[in-house]
Amino acid sequence: MISYVIRRLLQGVLVLFIVSLVTFFLIHAAPGGPALLTSPELNRDEVAQIKENLGLNDSIPVQYVRWMRNVLQGNLGTSYSTLTPVSTLLRDRLPNTLLLGGLSLLLSVIVSIPLGIASAIRRNSVLDRALTGFAFLGVSVPVFWLAIILIIIFSVELHVLPSGNMFTVGESFSLVDRIKHLVLPVVTLLVLNLATLTRYTRSAMIDVLGQDYIRTARAKGLESRTVIYRHALRNAMIPVITIIGVFLPNAVAGAAITETVFAWPGMGLLAVNAADTRDYPVVLGATLTVAVIVVFSNLLTDLLYGVLDPRIRLD
Repeated sequence: MISYVIRRLLQGVLVLFIVSLVTFFLIHAAPGGPALLTSPELNRDEVAQIKENLGLNDSIPVQYVRWMRNVLQGNLGTSYSTLTPVSTLLRDRLPNTLLLGGLSLLLSVIVSIPLGIASAIRRNSVLDRALTGFAFLGVSVPVFWLAIILIIIFSVELHVLPSGNMFTVGESFSLVDRIKHLVLPVVTLLVLNLATLTRYTRSAMIDVLGQDYIRTARAKGLESRTVIYRHALRNAMIPVITIIGVFLPNAVAGAAITETVFAWPGMGLLAVNAADTRDYPVVLGATLTVAVIVVFSNLLTDLLYGVLDPRIRLD
């Protein structure tokens, strides 16, 4: 087990290096440059001096080596737009993204697994058809479209929920106010996660319920609840865990569109604004953070395989 974890961590380091290399060269190859260099208040000499101070006149390989050396020392650079350390920006925004994405993922898991089980054991029933229809609808609906529709209905027409931001500006902290601001973005992310997880849980349960050992357990006279939750569910959870492992980094990276629509002050919105202004250090810092989360979520998923099924050896 320990050797496996060490080997996976070393592979993760290689993945992070490749991600940083590709991201660095792609963002510098994009047309245009940092927004601060296009300010009408700057003359040509001032622009040239800023580029020299930022090291943008050096070749891209030289800039990458310098950036990587700073990263290895724990320095992700300074934002061109706000002159704030990137690590500080990420530290301030990441908890907001984890709150939004983590809450939606947690609710998805809690709700989707019972729905998937109910749909599988009542295959082809009215409930199964209704859940399957909802799942296909949830997967098909674009996130940004759903977010806009929710804003129109609950904010513009009904005036019951705020249309954006994380809190009401100018008011003191209120838990009720925070919850109201959370509802629409969480529901937006919840629909897609819930639809996908319900479909996978249903499919996995149907496959497991048709296995010989399940028929043997039923033939022994075991209660239906015991057969489903003790024998079938544990084996059916392996593919579901895989999807949850994919959704874990998506809770950070995949919330960018939702955060932009609802003006939620998270890391996704930070990365979108940084990409728009060519704020290279912020984009690179956000991408590297997401890559680290992906590496560790994949490792956690593999370790959970061994917990759910002792036959899976992690050598």
